[in-house]
Amino acid sequence: MKTDRPADDAAGATAAGRGTTRRPGEGGPALPRLGVVGTLRWAWRQLTSMRVALLLLLLLAVAAVPGSLFPQRPSNPAAVTQYLDDNPVTGPWLDRFQFFDVYASVWFSAIYLLLFVSLIGCVVPRTIAHVKALRQPPPATPRRLSRMPQYGTLAVPAGTDAAAADVARRAGAVLKRRGYRVRLQDLDGDRPSAAAERGYLRETGNLIFHTALIGVLVSVAVGGLFGYRGQRTIVEGDSFVNTLVGYDSFSPGTNFADDNLDPFSVQLDKFDVTFDRESTTHYGQPIDFTAHLTTRQTPSSAPEQQTLKVNSPVDLGGSSVFLVGNGYAPVVTVRDGQGKVAWSGPVVSTPTDGMYTSAFVLKVPDARPEQLSFVGFFLPTAVAGEDKVAFSGDPDPLLPQLNLNSFKGDLGLDNGVPSSVFALDTSTLTQLNGRDKPAGGIVLDRTHKTQQLPNGLGSITFDGVKRYIAIDVRHDPGTTGALVFSSAALLGLIGSLFVPRRRAWVRAGRASDGRVMVEYGLLARGEDHRLERERVALGRALDDALVAERAPNGKNDAGGTAGADRGTTGL
Repeated sequence: MKTDRPADDAAGATAAGRGTTRRPGEGGPALPRLGVVGTLRWAWRQLTSMRVALLLLLLLAVAAVPGSLFPQRPSNPAAVTQYLDDNPVTGPWLDRFQFFDVYASVWFSAIYLLLFVSLIGCVVPRTIAHVKALRQPPPATPRRLSRMPQYGTLAVPAGTDAAAADVARRAGAVLKRRGYRVRLQDLDGDRPSAAAERGYLRETGNLIFHTALIGVLVSVAVGGLFGYRGQRTIVEGDSFVNTLVGYDSFSPGTNFADDNLDPFSVQLDKFDVTFDRESTTHYGQPIDFTAHLTTRQTPSSAPEQQTLKVNSPVDLGGSSVFLVGNGYAPVVTVRDGQGKVAWSGPVVSTPTDGMYTSAFVLKVPDARPEQLSFVGFFLPTAVAGEDKVAFSGDPDPLLPQLNLNSFKGDLGLDNGVPSSVFALDTSTLTQLNGRDKPAGGIVLDRTHKTQQLPNGLGSITFDGVKRYIAIDVRHDPGTTGALVFSSAALLGLIGSLFVPRRRAWVRAGRASDGRVMVEYGLLARGEDHRLERERVALGRALDDALVAERAPNGKNDAGGTAGADRGTTGL
């Protein structure tokens, strides 16, 4: 009894020897085994495809969203700490997945690097292919031009000395004038032709766009590695020197070093605010901020007078100084129970509304025998309400007033635990002054400048008001590169979107009646809704170059009008 099993086994062994496999229970075609190298090659081709690059770009934009939804530790660590305290369940999980440091997280960096590799792997082969295409002549003329999406014919009148080769040369000159690269073919034959192609700038623009996108990514990476950003408040008359200890908060780049700081200094001479005094609906709203500065590029350079405004930064060295905030700094003097000055100077207060009602916090750890602290609010123009509670009636300091409560007790500053200068934890302190206390609250203005504290613990004096500004110092070495590459990307995108890629062919041949018949066809790579318009324009240009100048009266020998015939009959 015969069986086919040995033959099947042999075929299976042969297939196995060729690196193929067959699904169990199926007699279908054998599937090739990719192997390790094949799998890596397949993964690389997928990663370097344009589809995956666009997907990674979209994924990068989505991954950046949590950075605007959650406070970020590099820019505002206090807000992150507060968020963790307010959300004891979800906060630690978000912190575990680096949602409070999105732009330095592992998953964001992975997407960023994959996009970078994908773009390079996509651009380099396409650039090589495009350079080869630029060196190649236009494709040969097809046999049947009538099959082209846009097709037309015209006739050169009989009785002329024009040969078919001469007509093909003239047609090639017309195509060159219209921006085509031209290749003349079969000039010695019976049917010479001109093959032309244009629109190489489309692919060039596409490559410029993607190359510039890589440049933007590199520029952003350079800024993140070597840049820095810091904030500082400056009171009128005070100076700021660009050192690490001079900042209120500082966010360095990954590869930041102390010598990256530009050695400039800034002094706030005066800060002017212009408020609206004419409008009835927006009365009192600020309309202009001007900070008058004295700057030095280096400690040995000459001072320079400069003006800082909103959205008009001052450039010092490689850094830019931005105006981001302003307010009032009441000047107070605190004496302790021993009569010594424990504090003297301006105290930065934080505005809470449009009338510059400002929160005031002052900690005096040097006071003896008890540490002192004060909390309350500053009113630029104090107005008494119906409930006898004062409020600010104007943002200008017309009737400045301090309303404070005082406390005594250990402020916890000697333990090394950091705390905000704009917040006071009163849970462990003893209140001395307040509206509900026998000593009452502290109210200081122009008529009552000094208040004695209970139990002989000291006094506080209101000496005046100064303005302050909040500045943001940014150093980003990748800004120029990002601007240049983003501009190049925009130009490349315009070229890739609006430059059509077209091919055109013109063929000439002598007819039996002595006329030179000319046919032409056009083909677009991709969708081109203006291809028909190009066919009409090309027909008119060929008619002017080949027919009109040979028939001044506009009539050919056959009695027809000289011009392009839109028929569909080839030569």
